[in-house]
Amino acid sequence: MADDDRILSVRDLAVDFTGEAGVVHALRDVNFDLYRGRTLAIVGESGSGKSVAVQAVMGLLPKKARITRGHIYFRDPLRQNLVDITTLARNGDEMRDIRGGRIAMIFQEPMTSLSPLHTIGAQIAEAARIHRQADARQSRELAIDLLAKVGFQHPQHQVDAYPFELSGGMRQRAMIAMALMCQPAILIADEPTTALDVTTQANILSLMKGLQSQFEMGILLITHDLGVVANVADDVAVMYRGEIVERGDVDAIFRHPRHPYLKALMRCVPRVDGKPEDRLTPLRDAVPAEPRAEAKNACAYPGIKVLEVQNVSKTFFKRGGPFSAGLRVAALTKVSLSVECGETLGIVGESGSGKTTLSKIIMGAMKPDEGRVLYDGGSGARDIATLEGAELTAYRRAVQFVFQDPFSSLNPRMTVHDILSEPLTVHGVGDAVSRDKRVLELCSLVGIDRRALSRYPHSFSGGQRQRIGIARALALEPSVLLCDEPTSALDVSVQAQILNLLKDLQKELGLSLLFVSHNLAVIHYLAKDVAVMCRGHVVEQGPSADIFASPRHPYTKALLAAVPSADLDHPLDFDKIAGEGVSQPSSWPMPFTIKGEGPRPDMVEASPGHFVRIAGGAKGVAELVS
Repeated sequence: MADDDRILSVRDLAVDFTGEAGVVHALRDVNFDLYRGRTLAIVGESGSGKSVAVQAVMGLLPKKARITRGHIYFRDPLRQNLVDITTLARNGDEMRDIRGGRIAMIFQEPMTSLSPLHTIGAQIAEAARIHRQADARQSRELAIDLLAKVGFQHPQHQVDAYPFELSGGMRQRAMIAMALMCQPAILIADEPTTALDVTTQANILSLMKGLQSQFEMGILLITHDLGVVANVADDVAVMYRGEIVERGDVDAIFRHPRHPYLKALMRCVPRVDGKPEDRLTPLRDAVPAEPRAEAKNACAYPGIKVLEVQNVSKTFFKRGGPFSAGLRVAALTKVSLSVECGETLGIVGESGSGKTTLSKIIMGAMKPDEGRVLYDGGSGARDIATLEGAELTAYRRAVQFVFQDPFSSLNPRMTVHDILSEPLTVHGVGDAVSRDKRVLELCSLVGIDRRALSRYPHSFSGGQRQRIGIARALALEPSVLLCDEPTSALDVSVQAQILNLLKDLQKELGLSLLFVSHNLAVIHYLAKDVAVMCRGHVVEQGPSADIFASPRHPYTKALLAAVPSADLDHPLDFDKIAGEGVSQPSSWPMPFTIKGEGPRPDMVEASPGHFVRIAGGAKGVAELVS
């Protein structure tokens, strides 16, 4: 790599934060280089300093932060000038010209980064007016052209869409289009695919690689996903507690890791080819406040179906305008599945596949149009729609929910003690003394220090907040936990802690788990059985080991092919994954296709316990077996 291709050089950078607790050294002696046409991935846990380094490069450090030492040299290949960003006023004209013009950024969550009050076209065009002095007509044409470049099917119409009308993947594409408006020399991508489905993630990564080649950009990728790094990065810098502890090209980093932190980080990652007896090795295990008791509440009814969903359908009606008819959207179509006592059923699928709708129906928060949900607490299966009074209250105690985002699901004005004791108070369980004792038991179960009971949610890390959410769900001693993407926004090291915790709790308490996720590696690690959902249908279902070893349905195969592996010898095939036809039931080959309102395909047993949705009767079965 020639020095002429170096477009960003960070040298001996140190950043301090000053607060009520004193001075915090957020960055210490950070050094890295970014080259034109190459991708540098900065890897590390939350709090390692990744975002602070990026904020320093963009001139967006908060007021409490200051650069105490070092330099950030930006060499603009278009203007052939060298600028030290640390010497520029953060709100000065020169810095504003660089920020957004020559160095652009896409953020982790596009929904919160895009204005909900303006169309995506207006937001993309704004960059053209500010940095390219284009008029309204020119900026709109540029916005349409960029939307086409990033994969919008109908850019002339979608340019007038609002963010809420787009899927997560399309919103992220709009963010990329906005960042590319000025053809920047550097594109900074801060966790751009964290909350996306594996297929959408693969398409976004493929798009970024293609645009990088087209515009010869340098990409600075901030991520904690080592699978993503292995598939798109040329160079890697590993950060830990404000320092870069290891750096080099991607081949050297993955094949010959040297630093203990990097080796430990790699052991945290669940793999789709792992064994059932494997256990993740988190960087650090939370120490319980008290030693755990022996298994005392193992599943009392092994072999029975504690939850059973039978032919559940749900349709939503989208109201039309004054001159258009409404639209009926089938969220679920004849969905059937079951959870055995003490076991885990994993539900996988892209956004819009019906996973969350199904969870709401099981919880009783929504009624199905057809079908029923049966619950068996040991006294026989009952349709939850028929439960009333004390029976309904008992069901609500028995089936508890663990949410995706622990911060938004915890009341910021309640202490941990209040959060954990609230379910007991609402259901009238025990007196104040017994509730306090139960709260301490919950802390011990999930590894929360009892000294933290007087603290509020904002003072905990993401992993600790998720432990609080799990403890709250366990407060009423449920028999079933519904986990809706509980680890999707967590670092791999924290994710390993939570997954190990759920496994331990299941063994210890005899819990049955319904685990919803788009991360197939997580499902493979936790679940005994798997149901694959697409567009409201269960398209494949069976033992986890069987489905991951020999998937039969094209949609399941596509999901597995899109999982980024932290293995350089098994890269993603971006050309194979490109496009979104794989999630269109009408595009599947026979005997899997689902078209119009005609006869629906049935679930057929392809091997013992392994079912696949196919059409074509005996002919379809013969094709499947062959």
